[in-house]
Amino acid sequence: MDLDASGPATIEQVAAVAGVSRSTVSRVVNGSSAVSESAREAVFAAIAQLDYVPNQAARSLATRQTRAIALIIPEDTSRFFGDPFIASVVSGIHSRLTEADYVMNMVLATDVAGGRTAQYLRGGNVDGAIVVSHHSRDAFVDAIADAVPLVFGGRPTHKRAGESAYFVDVDNVEGGRLATAHLVERGRRDIATIAGPPDMPAGMDRLVGYRQALADAGLAEGAVATGDFSEAGGYEAMRTILSAGTPDAVFVASDLMAVGAYRALAEAGLTVPDDVAVVGFDDAPVAATLSPALTTVRQPSTRQGELIAQKLVELLGGSAPERITMIDVEIVPRASA
Repeated sequence: MDLDASGPATIEQVAAVAGVSRSTVSRVVNGSSAVSESAREAVFAAIAQLDYVPNQAARSLATRQTRAIALIIPEDTSRFFGDPFIASVVSGIHSRLTEADYVMNMVLATDVAGGRTAQYLRGGNVDGAIVVSHHSRDAFVDAIADAVPLVFGGRPTHKRAGESAYFVDVDNVEGGRLATAHLVERGRRDIATIAGPPDMPAGMDRLVGYRQALADAGLAEGAVATGDFSEAGGYEAMRTILSAGTPDAVFVASDLMAVGAYRALAEAGLTVPDDVAVVGFDDAPVAATLSPALTTVRQPSTRQGELIAQKLVELLGGSAPERITMIDVEIVPRASA
């Protein structure tokens, strides 16, 4: 065998240099324990000498691993590309999966029933899946629950995910409470809220926190309108609130909706914070660039993405990670409240 031939080293060349069989090299490369320590050391030395790079396709066939992860986002393209929170979470997921030598396959799951998505996952195309930004109406979650190892970004609400689901979430209840309590501490008494979608856990939990803070302060609940976490949704929700009267403060369940709320307040001739104080949620980049700069609740979305991916990597590696990881939030005071 010509060990000086040009081109990438082959498994046969590694076997020849190590003085072992091809199958022994294959076992070492694929992490098998059925190899003696001396043979393992010889193979590693040959790999280093020849700068051998294992063929990933061959390893996938041997180990039945694709080294690919499906990232499932049940949103339309406008929400996916327009929401800075989703972008930050995806960035964290991608970063951690890349470190772990996984490829991330994006799936925008507009297939409501989940048939095509489930078929894709069960077809051996990926080793596991991550679901972010899901809704209680997303029937596909039930369809894919048993297809592959699965981790959720955010608390799942589906019965088949149930109490055994793995997920990473921020403390949305505490975030809603912190935001509303901040307004109370600044002397605001008629506090409205623009809540997130009622079919999303984050939307429901932030509303719970808002109500808790008002109850703790002995204040009546203000006007409540819902949005879809978009700028347009925040604008329409703020207009709905103003049609019934002008509160002295509003907690908005996302910074992107707060951008829309600012616009509706300006159109109504109201100023922030003199007429209406505003607190958002996310600490998205836009929060610091608004005028006045937006007081908000910071959730470390990139870190959340990293932890989601890490939990799945551990599951696929045979570890037993904590089923639930909760991330703390904090208030970021700025000029709007």
